[in-house]
Amino acid sequence: MEYTSLKNKPFFILGPCVAESVGLLSEVSDFILQLKKKYEVEIIFKASFDKANRTSGSSFRGPGMDTGLQMLSDVKSYSGLPVLSDIHESYQAAPVAEVCDILQIPAFLCRQTDLLHAAGNTGKIVNIKKAQFLSGIEMQYPLEKVRETGNEQIMLTERGTMFGYNNLVVDYRNMIDMQQFAVPVIFDATHSVQRPGGAGGKSGGNREYVASLAKAAKAIGIQGFFFEIHPDPDHALSDGPNMLNFNQMETLISELI
Repeated sequence: MEYTSLKNKPFFILGPCVAESVGLLSEVSDFILQLKKKYEVEIIFKASFDKANRTSGSSFRGPGMDTGLQMLSDVKSYSGLPVLSDIHESYQAAPVAEVCDILQIPAFLCRQTDLLHAAGNTGKIVNIKKAQFLSGIEMQYPLEKVRETGNEQIMLTERGTMFGYNNLVVDYRNMIDMQQFAVPVIFDATHSVQRPGGAGGKSGGNREYVASLAKAAKAIGIQGFFFEIHPDPDHALSDGPNMLNFNQMETLISELI
């Protein structure tokens, strides 16, 4: 995938929170291919092989790196879609880069220097999610850490700011501020409606706000959008309360385009 194409036109990052099964990834990738063909828009497939930051240690984390990367590799081979996944440890960067087109830095870890350097050193596109406790202006420092490796292929993603306990709010000034860094800025609308840790050992969410927040982001010039999707969000193994089903996603993508 060409980084420059992400700077000049609308694009979407879509997929389930976690790689629950081969069947789920196949079903989601088929749906994404339909959207891509129908709306003629760039779409990147996203799924996590390991959710190392779940609220509870008993929550489902995913298939692990080896199995998960094979699942993502199969999606890429089958669909031809670019693939994104997140890394939580520096040692994961190199093997994940062998499969994924984009390496994502989780919001909680966006100040971890070694992790940012490891991602940058792969030469792949690096998507840094803005921490819930940082402003848009402060994201210049994670950005600089990746640039220290000589890698200029960087994106920044807004995913909400802490608003007391178990709640997030979207301050659109953060996205406007990040746009000054001349890199693609993405709005992650589904994580922005999360209720972190607010559902008894797991995160809750309010998916009914996703569409309105995304349209507001478009109004300030955002062209990159991140949505977690699932055929049956209420039975998803992670982040179900803030994910969209297929019908909701198609309606929204048509409105955003």
